[in-house]
Amino acid sequence: MTNPILIELTRGRLVESAHTGALAIVRPNGETVAALGDISRPIFPRSAIKAFQALPLLETGAADRFEFGNRELALACASHSGTSVHSALAASMLARAGFGVDHLGCGAHFPKHDETTLAMRQAGKQPSALENNCSGKHSGMLATCVHCGDPLSGYLNLDHPHQIRTALALHEMTKAPVSAQTAGIDGCSAPNWALPLVNLAQGFASLITGEGLSPSRKVHAARITSACMSEPNLVAGPGRLDTLAMTQFPTRLFIKTGAEAVYCGAFPQLGLGFALKIDDGTARASEALVEALLQRVLGTAATYGKLGPMRNWLGTETGQIRLSSAAARTLDHVTL
Repeated sequence: MTNPILIELTRGRLVESAHTGALAIVRPNGETVAALGDISRPIFPRSAIKAFQALPLLETGAADRFEFGNRELALACASHSGTSVHSALAASMLARAGFGVDHLGCGAHFPKHDETTLAMRQAGKQPSALENNCSGKHSGMLATCVHCGDPLSGYLNLDHPHQIRTALALHEMTKAPVSAQTAGIDGCSAPNWALPLVNLAQGFASLITGEGLSPSRKVHAARITSACMSEPNLVAGPGRLDTLAMTQFPTRLFIKTGAEAVYCGAFPQLGLGFALKIDDGTARASEALVEALLQRVLGTAATYGKLGPMRNWLGTETGQIRLSSAAARTLDHVTL
């Protein structure tokens, strides 16, 4: 199946660029509410599944042992911007579990936050793994390993006890096969498993509603989503779509981006999960599709500059970034 064009960029009266992809909106019982494109083809969800990867942190008792509250849980699910607030919290999580920055296996990169990067460069400072956008996830993984008595070396290997329990949680939440055959290595060196969008969307619907989960997992899922929705700045950072949208809709929306134009999330009051992927990996298209989805599902005129007019450096309107007609028809006729 060839995925349809979902997002178009115009210049003058012509379409200059187009982005194909797929989108699934699903209920916890697996009922598909809306679909665009091939939602059964496995894709790598990348950082969009960090909430599922954080389940063992709670379910093993590690989070309670090290007194991780909403802020720490949000950072464990984050693709954060690497500000001093983010890096300091990651360092605190490590310290409480008896670790330092050298134990992190995610590697180092300059912060996603431009002002923080500029300040570091001006001061002649190099980034550490604490500035890595995945440092919270890795801090949670290490804390779980020490709590469970797992070996600390190789904690990112597919056959490590922690990654085995993570894969099991992911399988149980999404109902999709999770095995070495579907695994790849993420940018932070942790395993990532390819999953169909329809399964991801169902998993997020279950995560937000607790439907179909055991009583204990329902409690843990609620803690994770509540933490992220209450601390949106820690999940991403200043000016980023995840933070802006969850700040504007604090009880109505849980979203998480992943690399290569993936977005997943859920609408708590509607009991719906969604997952989308833009084929060419362009974030401008995934963010535009998310903005359109929020407008239609939440019935809001909220805009984050991802859809609508595009302007040049003089402020002259040069074109539009817009939903394709096919995508607009599908979203306009979603029955919630």
